[in-house]
Amino acid sequence: MRAATRTVISSLIAAWLLALATTASAFETRASAAFIIDQTTGTILLEKNADEPLPPASMSKLMTIYMAFEAVADGRLIIDEELPVSAHAAGYGGSSMFLDTTDRVTVEDLLRGVIVLSGNDASAVLAEALSPDGSEAGFARYMTERGRQMGMTNSTFTNSNGWPAAGHRMSMRDLALLAERIIVDYPTYYPLFAETEFEFDGRVPSNSRNRNPILQMGIGADGLKTGHTQEAGYGLVGSAKQGDRRIIFVITGLETAEERAEESAKIVNWAFRQFAQKDVLKAGTEIAQAEVWMGERPSVGLTVPEDISLLVPVLSEDKVDANIVYTGPIEAPVTAGQEVGELVISLDGLPDNRFPLVTTSAVPAGGFETRLRVAAEVAFGKLMAWRNAPEEEPA
Repeated sequence: MRAATRTVISSLIAAWLLALATTASAFETRASAAFIIDQTTGTILLEKNADEPLPPASMSKLMTIYMAFEAVADGRLIIDEELPVSAHAAGYGGSSMFLDTTDRVTVEDLLRGVIVLSGNDASAVLAEALSPDGSEAGFARYMTERGRQMGMTNSTFTNSNGWPAAGHRMSMRDLALLAERIIVDYPTYYPLFAETEFEFDGRVPSNSRNRNPILQMGIGADGLKTGHTQEAGYGLVGSAKQGDRRIIFVITGLETAEERAEESAKIVNWAFRQFAQKDVLKAGTEIAQAEVWMGERPSVGLTVPEDISLLVPVLSEDKVDANIVYTGPIEAPVTAGQEVGELVISLDGLPDNRFPLVTTSAVPAGGFETRLRVAAEVAFGKLMAWRNAPEEEPA
């Protein structure tokens, strides 16, 4: 059997194209790097230098927070236990809870200190408590390893809080992945990100407000984390929920806090106003036929294993494409539900949407008659190729 990649556009898909024929005006961000995803459908709305490892500033505290949530969930940390503050942790400047070495602080207060106040000191305290060797550097190595396990391939950590350091890098896509994991894996703790104020022990009331500019804009924002250093510029990992939809976005490289706030508000407005969610295909609906080699039947139906709901632009225009791609013919025996290819739907201005394709039914291997028929077809094909081949002229 000689397999080849087949691309098919079925009549049913053609009907979808008519129904989904839409486009949206592209969003031009001022950020140097950005990533926007509709978390509800998994649709990537915008990518700009999304896989480039960049200084993440305090946005990398999200990894420390995730790992602290993880430790509370599995019992390695107790939410009301008190942790000591080392001289190393207390020595951090910048955003701070203003801890000193005489303090013992509950895990819950430390989490709020990192999330709401962006405390570099609080982050280091949690890091040292969870580090394999008790050091922040050891925890940073642990962060990098855990990040790789989670699929964050463009992230390397050298500290727990994003303090400027050579080699401390994250990509915008990795930060979005991390934000989604926090939202999905720890819904009990995620509301901490929507808190706008945390005044720890009456210390420095002027420092008690959350720096996230979108929380009080009335746009459904409920997280996650700002970041700023001279090298990184102003950045934000943000999320907002309106109705049944949630978006997650990451931006960096803005010049001012005001610009960051304006850009964030524009992104949220664009993502929710320029796109609508539509149900386009039910699981089990046959959308095409794939060839089968040496089976009781010459073909098998293809379908999707789960209902497909797509986020599509709201302005009508003919700029949609869809293809079924599989490597065939598929060799028998074929089982029902066997994954054999993918459905690729492309909307103008957006990355491709890819969905697995599975078989609608089983096709057993053919018996003697099937093998005889296939052998005859192969022999006939060779005969016709020989007859149609151009004759060689004598030398």
